[in-house]
Amino acid sequence: MTQPRAERPYMPGYGIRETSDGMLNWKEALRRLTEARNFWLATVRPDGRPHLMPVWAVWHEDALWFSSSLGSRKIRNLLAEPRCSLSTEDGDRPVVVDGRAEIVTDLDRIAGFLAASNAKYQVDYGLDFLDPAVNATVRVEPDWAFALDEATFTTSPTSWNFSRTSND
Repeated sequence: MTQPRAERPYMPGYGIRETSDGMLNWKEALRRLTEARNFWLATVRPDGRPHLMPVWAVWHEDALWFSSSLGSRKIRNLLAEPRCSLSTEDGDRPVVVDGRAEIVTDLDRIAGFLAASNAKYQVDYGLDFLDPAVNATVRVEPDWAFALDEATFTTSPTSWNFSRTSND
């Protein structure tokens, strides 16, 4: 992954300083994405209503990866509309990632994700746990990301654009 372009997000009315002083760097955002235990996944139901669910996720191969049953509401939503958002659970130091979900079926790639997930969550799931016939392994490569520190709210908000889409 090439280094994304950092910019000050447009947040009128919040007292955010217009200089780049205090902005976060992508290395810090990656640290948070790697260390976060739980994530919130936002998808859209076919009728347009939002759907928000917690997931375990792993930063692997320049993307967030997670898995779920093919029949779950989140996977059915992503099959109909792959655009989604994932956020770390820490509201004081969040990182939010917008991207498009890719359902991965290649067993070698799934095995790589599974090894990373087993190591992170200290579990020992076998490859059969992520059988593509019944479970979806999902990779979300960022299009846009956002992070801040609540303690330095007026200087820390930072967004990164990965130059594949435009996001607000």
